[in-house]
Amino acid sequence: MDCLFCKIVAGDIPARKLYEDDQVFAFHDIGPQAPVHFLVVPKRHIATLNDLGEDDKALAGHMLFTAQRLTKELGCDAGFRVVMNCNAQGGQTVYHIHMHVLGQRQMHWPPG
Repeated sequence: MDCLFCKIVAGDIPARKLYEDDQVFAFHDIGPQAPVHFLVVPKRHIATLNDLGEDDKALAGHMLFTAQRLTKELGCDAGFRVVMNCNAQGGQTVYHIHMHVLGQRQMHWPPG
C-alpha cells in the first residue's frame, strides 16, 4: 500500500510523534496552521469517513479522546478545533482518515 500515513505509522517516514498506543498514532502537522496543530490517525488503514463501519465506533471515540487528552497536555485550555475532511470536495488530500487538532489561536467561522 502506498499510503503516507501508513508509512508514518510503520516508521518508514519520520514524524514528530506526540502519542502512540495499539490503536492510534498522533504527530505534529508538517505545515501547522496554528501554534498547536497535530494529527490523530488510526493505525489501521481506513480511507475515508465513509468507510467507517459499525465496528469502528470505539476507534472513532478513542481518536476523539486522544485528541482531548493531548490538547490538555499541550496547553489548549482556552479551546481547540477538531477537523476531519472527507473526500476531495471535503478537502481530504491523504486517503487515510485523520483528525486535525488545532489550538492556541482564535478560530473563526466559517472555516473557509
